[in-house]
Amino acid sequence: MLVILTDEQILSPKHVCQSCLLADKKGLPRWRKGQLCCGHSLRKLSEKQPELYECQMGFRVAKIN
Repeated sequence: MLVILTDEQILSPKHVCQSCLLADKKGLPRWRKGQLCCGHSLRKLSEKQPELYECQMGFRVAKIN
C-alpha cells in the first residue's frame, strides 16, 4: 500500500494525487514493476524502514506492507 507522508500526517494518495498531472486515470500514483514512475527513490536509512520515494510534487511516498 502506498501512503503520502507529511511532517504531521499520513495521507491517502487518493486525496493528494487527484490534482497531479502525473497521476493515472484513477488519480493514483503511477506505480509500475515495483517503482514509482512519477518520482524518484530515496535512500533507506535502515532495513526496517519502508521503501521511500519523492514525487514530482515534493511529497514523500512510502510503500508499506
